Amino acid sequence: MILKRIMNAIIVFITFSVYSQENLYTSLTIPKHLKEKANSVIRSNEIHILIKSSSEMHVSNKRIITILNKGGRDDVNAFIHYDNNVKIKVLEVKIYDNFGKEIKKIKKNDFKDVSAVSGGTLYSDSRVKYLEYTPIGYPYTVDFTSEIVTKNTAFIRPFMPVDEYFVSVEKSRYTIEFPNEITIRTKEKNFNSLDLKKEETPGKITYKVENIPASKPEAYSPGVANLAPAVLVAAKQFTLEGVHTEVEDWNDFGKWMYHDLIKNTYDLPAATVSMIQDLVKDEPNDIAKARKIYKYVQDKTRYISVQVGIGGWKPFNASEVDKLGYGDCKALTNYTMSLLKAAGVKSNYSVVYAGGSQRSLEKDFAAMQGNHVILNIPQENKEDIWLECTSQKLPFGFIGDFTDDRDVLVITPEGGEIRHTKKYKTEDNIQRINGHYSISNDGAIQVKAHINSKGIQYDDKYRLETETERDLDKHYKKRWKYINTVKINSMNITNDKETVEFIEDVSFQATKYSKILGDRMLLTLNALNRNTNIPDRYRNRKLPLKIRRGFIDIDEVEITLPQDYKVESKPNDKTIENKFGSYKTELVVKDENTLVYKRKFVVKDGEFPKEDYEAFRNFYKEVNKQDNAKVALIKK
Repeated sequence: MILKRIMNAIIVFITFSVYSQENLYTSLTIPKHLKEKANSVIRSNEIHILIKSSSEMHVSNKRIITILNKGGRDDVNAFIHYDNNVKIKVLEVKIYDNFGKEIKKIKKNDFKDVSAVSGGTLYSDSRVKYLEYTPIGYPYTVDFTSEIVTKNTAFIRPFMPVDEYFVSVEKSRYTIEFPNEITIRTKEKNFNSLDLKKEETPGKITYKVENIPASKPEAYSPGVANLAPAVLVAAKQFTLEGVHTEVEDWNDFGKWMYHDLIKNTYDLPAATVSMIQDLVKDEPNDIAKARKIYKYVQDKTRYISVQVGIGGWKPFNASEVDKLGYGDCKALTNYTMSLLKAAGVKSNYSVVYAGGSQRSLEKDFAAMQGNHVILNIPQENKEDIWLECTSQKLPFGFIGDFTDDRDVLVITPEGGEIRHTKKYKTEDNIQRINGHYSISNDGAIQVKAHINSKGIQYDDKYRLETETERDLDKHYKKRWKYINTVKINSMNITNDKETVEFIEDVSFQATKYSKILGDRMLLTLNALNRNTNIPDRYRNRKLPLKIRRGFIDIDEVEITLPQDYKVESKPNDKTIENKFGSYKTELVVKDENTLVYKRKFVVKDGEFPKEDYEAFRNFYKEVNKQDNAKVALIKK
């Protein structure tokens, strides 16, 4: 009898386990709250990392995801990277219909296999296998199973249960096992609103999380990398392409990178060293020398991605770039640094997360981070100079929104140090418009505008220098899209790299700019710089307000009125001031035929609580309203 009860219990347990697993393959069992705002639902994600030694790591993953609609197709993420040091042991996908019935099985050899590089890459040993599947209907479920073995333990996959919008998570688990001689460091971030469970025993750490609802992106919010829940993981002892090291902090990390990856790449030919020394011999100081060398690099080299070497981290030797005239960000930065070294100018190779979201390296967690390399020229008692060595167009010392205002790793012979790149302050990002326009009796407008842009506003425009005349014409018509029938008459642009100013002289015309009603004409004063941006509305905003970069627009435009009309009424001058910035307009009657319109719009950078968003939106709405203010003219 006892044996029979035990057998029944075992049968019930096995049946329940199988049933529970099968339950994950149908959308019918997804909890209602996980479907809200979701294009897909991660039913289960099991990641297991086994570090056998500092030079051998196994990573296995079983991920079950239900795709609810077309918007979720890209969330499948059924792919795996491999190269000479990463071997694929297991790779398989099973597809299930809405009711949990298996409808397709894709094995390793059925995956698409392509080079894992962009068109700008010269060569690379990195490849990717990925699933190419066109669904016959929605919802459907993908069961993705993979396992790889790698000799590199420098990069340990973090635990990121969700890092996309419109994706919810039913359950996710992450386990890492490691031998006694390996020390594992972790950092948990952005789990404030989630119930993260952690189990830690000697040689093993497990994290679990369940029931994460989907979220929607919100305008003017911090980047997803700064919001997504994550556990960062790193080993103190690791190997990268056969190079073993021990790293405790960023100072150690920098020493390792300098001595094992960078130090022996400064091998410029003697003739190049002599040429560079002769090039800068008459320059008065190190900055003047650096400026001249930077221009030499821009004229001589071009950027092309090269993704081989030590995990894509070791730069090619300076002699190779000197001979070939091209390289990736690592190679070109290292080459520029080598040339500066030949001229006696100190500079430092620096690792950064590049991109507009201003993502910083984790200053309290030393690990393989970053996706780009720039050059640092230290300055005593002054702001450091930063150089983007992959661009043939950027002015000396200008990095723009690609790498501005973020923590980066500066590598010196003495070790690594976290420093902050240049922040372009609100007062740095100025656009000034001085213009004139005249209105004819039939409401047509003739415009001349002189526009000067600095800081991030320069960054927004300097690429116009290389546009064709046709594309430039399209650009200006789009810029003044609120005016119908614009015809561009002339366009002259100047990119002043010495002063880092972008100057535009543009003239255009348009018919029926003003509206004529009997004896009256309604004239919208602001013809050259109307704010057309009203931030999206959120009834229940979830995220804080983040204004990444402030700016100042200053406009002064002289207006010649139509000969047969005079001013009947004009709007009052307007001033708005709040925590987000300010707005001021003034209309001066110069004489009976001439008005002068003055406008200053300031938006400050900063981070504010979500409760401030509505006030911020209202600020922009009011600016939009004032930018459409009209003066009433009447026939004389």
